[in-house]
Amino acid sequence: MVNPGDAGNPLQGLLGDLMRAIGGGAMGPGGASGTTAPWWEAARALAQSVAAEGATQDRVDPLDRIALGELVRVAELHVSEATGLSGGGRTPEIVRGARPEWAVRALDAWRPALERMVAAQATTPLDLGGLGTSGGLGDLGDLGVLGDLGGLGGGEGGLAHLLGQFASTMGPLLLGLQFGSAAGHLARSALGQSVVPIPWMGAKDIAVAAENVTTFASDWSLPIDETRLWVCVRELAARRVLDRGHVSSRLDELLAAAAAEMTAVQEGLADRLRGAEGAPPSMEQMLGDPESLLADLVTPANRYRSAQLTALTTVIGAYVDHVTAGIAASLTSASGRLGEAWYRYRVEDSQGEAAAAALFGLDLGATEVDRGRAFVEGVVERAGPEGLARLWGSARTLPTPAEVDAPGLWLERIDLPDPELGGPASETTD
Repeated sequence: MVNPGDAGNPLQGLLGDLMRAIGGGAMGPGGASGTTAPWWEAARALAQSVAAEGATQDRVDPLDRIALGELVRVAELHVSEATGLSGGGRTPEIVRGARPEWAVRALDAWRPALERMVAAQATTPLDLGGLGTSGGLGDLGDLGVLGDLGGLGGGEGGLAHLLGQFASTMGPLLLGLQFGSAAGHLARSALGQSVVPIPWMGAKDIAVAAENVTTFASDWSLPIDETRLWVCVRELAARRVLDRGHVSSRLDELLAAAAAEMTAVQEGLADRLRGAEGAPPSMEQMLGDPESLLADLVTPANRYRSAQLTALTTVIGAYVDHVTAGIAASLTSASGRLGEAWYRYRVEDSQGEAAAAALFGLDLGATEVDRGRAFVEGVVERAGPEGLARLWGSARTLPTPAEVDAPGLWLERIDLPDPELGGPASETTD
């Protein structure tokens, strides 16, 4: 239980601010009078507070930044040669930041997708009738928040009435809290932004969580400079793939489709909050588990999009791992240990990554890690590195979910003539 007297507790002040925003009438995605939307302020505040928990540093040594800049230039040359993909003439800077800074960068990059989901929610306002009278958000009183809000805790015109009146605000707020919580938890473990392989919209540089890289190297007894180089290589390789126009367009298309189907998820979410599917969750449960509200709410349409998204991101992750391993073998003395540590981390210790990915309809679990690795190995075994390089030739060469499980079928398909061009699919570039 949260201690109301703990001034350092991030939830007490945050929840009070959220309820005051509702009571003040700042409704919906746009906020009031041109101000920042309450759901966005809530997401950023929660992301920073969750990310800061347990952190041991709040800034990065300038010497580390200089050393990293030198490593980036080395990594860039090798990534260009290994992938054959152009970087557009500019090497992105690797920005090493503290965890709260990384969390905010992640949330800023996710904002276009989040805004689409908020817009989708606006088409079907969240019905919270009866919420707050027994369980659910009524637990806010236990958090020491409602005592300061002058009669919002219950009775006629109390919390339940207020939540019903401002339901159009609560939907975006709850969604923002989910993303804020996910970004904060992710910042506590992610090495770089490619851990969830979707484009960071508008981000020219690459964000690396400095403390996490140091912790990763220490936990696995890895040389810190080689670990930093390995992270640079992996992040640059991921950026090269995600910057391909047809790759980013396809991912954005799938994410947009997922947002458009948010209405069905919204209806299930409302049922869960009202307790229609069992006991309603407490506020502590909702904020402590980023997946709790959206679990088991996937519709058939969502499953279809999720399978497509997961297949593409699975292959992207596996390809990047393959490229990184090859480069690390030539540049480091600990390439084997680096690869093993990363694999173990992804399949055993990546709860934050799994939670963040789930909000986008992605699966980054151990099964998908092994599935992607098997696909890459199958392609290389049949067609060599040249065959693997054809993955990013055009939109037509992106594998389907079924082909991820059958690399031979993918190779056969991309060798068929493109009906529009008359040649193999992989001859097209963007």
